[in-house]
Amino acid sequence: MFDLDFQSRIPIFEQLYTKIKVMIESQLLLPDEQLPAVRVLAAQLLVNPNTVQKAYRSLEEQGYIYSLPGKGSFVSKRSHIGSESQLQLLEITLVKTIEKMLILGKNMEDINDIVLTILRKNGSNHYD
Repeated sequence: MFDLDFQSRIPIFEQLYTKIKVMIESQLLLPDEQLPAVRVLAAQLLVNPNTVQKAYRSLEEQGYIYSLPGKGSFVSKRSHIGSESQLQLLEITLVKTIEKMLILGKNMEDINDIVLTILRKNGSNHYD
């Protein structure tokens, strides 16, 4: 359900927060749908339950989820689909990909060439 990068510089709770937020905004998680219990999700992700709790707390503070004592956390009713967090998730994915490419021996010039090739193929010629 959640793909976390333990080698990323982005804290785990922030990755989890962003991924859940995007899933809510893109309606992969629907209003009133129950999220996994903190301990269950922590066990699945092999992280400390405090990490999951911190992400859930941030989501609740931002109005994305609500908690019912003894019942768990649920998706709030939100009327908009936000592109900001989708872009944020894509940026996280891009950073992760570039970091992996660097580890595998690509240099910044190679990566830049790849990006420019992609931009050109998609009609973004003003990057020459």
